[in-house]
Amino acid sequence: MAKVITDKKEVKKLLTRGVENIYPSYEDLEKKLLSGDRIRLYCGYDPSAPALHIGNAISLNKLAQFQALGHEVIFLVGDFTGMIGDPTDKGAARKKMTRKEVLANSRGYKEQASAYLDFKGGNAARVMYNSKWNDKLKFKDLIELSSHFTVQQMIQRDMFQERMKEEKPIYLHEFLYPLTQGYDSVAMNVDLEIGGNDQMFNMMCGRSLVKDILKKEKFVVTMKLLADDTGKKMGKTEGNVIFLDESHIEMYGKVMSWTDSVLASAFELCTNISEEELNKITEDLKSDAVNPRDLKMKLAYEITRINHGDKLAQEAQDNFIKTIQKKELPSEIDSWTAQNDSYNIVDLLAQTGLTQSKGEARRLIEQGAVKLKFGEKDFEVVKDVQFEVGIEEELIIQRGKRHFIKVVK
Repeated sequence: MAKVITDKKEVKKLLTRGVENIYPSYEDLEKKLLSGDRIRLYCGYDPSAPALHIGNAISLNKLAQFQALGHEVIFLVGDFTGMIGDPTDKGAARKKMTRKEVLANSRGYKEQASAYLDFKGGNAARVMYNSKWNDKLKFKDLIELSSHFTVQQMIQRDMFQERMKEEKPIYLHEFLYPLTQGYDSVAMNVDLEIGGNDQMFNMMCGRSLVKDILKKEKFVVTMKLLADDTGKKMGKTEGNVIFLDESHIEMYGKVMSWTDSVLASAFELCTNISEEELNKITEDLKSDAVNPRDLKMKLAYEITRINHGDKLAQEAQDNFIKTIQKKELPSEIDSWTAQNDSYNIVDLLAQTGLTQSKGEARRLIEQGAVKLKFGEKDFEVVKDVQFEVGIEEELIIQRGKRHFIKVVK
């Protein structure tokens, strides 16, 4: 069994950095951690997408900090709850998913999470699936669990109130999501759950069930959310997410596209830089003592390094400087061999894989996001979706700022 570290400074850092709230209180959890008791904690991840994202990395990083202090960490895949769909902050019922779909989505989760958590050694994090216990529940068990909550508790949630005002349907199975998530805490007999601040209701349901059924305390730690300057969280629904399985080049480039206003929050939540350095960055941003672009490059490097390692992070940074700042071509560009002498620009973008569909190709062309470079000529923007591209000499196509492909015959 791993040795539990009770250093007061480390515990304070653990319970303050990136943390929004602690229930029942900071003092109670601090006392528990300083006692030397080894606690069992978890965070659940619903497999609603085929990869974890940067928002998930915030809780993964916090789990890793608890693991480093010797505590038992569970990485829970919500293959059962994922089929229901979390209604939190949703203006309409989520599409229900099949077991096959959620398992397919979660296939790479452990590998992605391993950039943060240690799944080997004497204090290895465990991967669990909540279908293991939820599949075994009988209807009478569900009725018994439901008796711990009231309809008023569920219906008072903001998104349900909004739906009622808009006369949108609220389905009964949506009430069961916090119930089943809450039961996870009972089934695993945990002492603590970590999650985003938007998950507070679901996690507190688990706290109630643990107190009622197991007759013990369950701590809840809610994490701050990574949000843009409009207040919208960075996530799958908002379309501004970075997935953890993205290439180092793509990950670095996407961080560089973030607004300056998210920098201080992102350094706190998404990196492991020291508190001293974090405080200096925050002050520098307030006083305009440093170019935000330079800090953004440091942030992009740190996030890419955590997920891909130092070598690829440096490669991504070098590539960004060369292709975006100096507007040079990347050192390596993928090639695509043309079979015809000419192509419609929309068809060419789709066939080379620069776009996922012809519809996306049309939108990018109309937005002026597609450029062509023939031989030694300079890049030229293409805005006509009917443009015919002749393949007579080497052609380089640029989509946006970071995506290139070489077309050869």
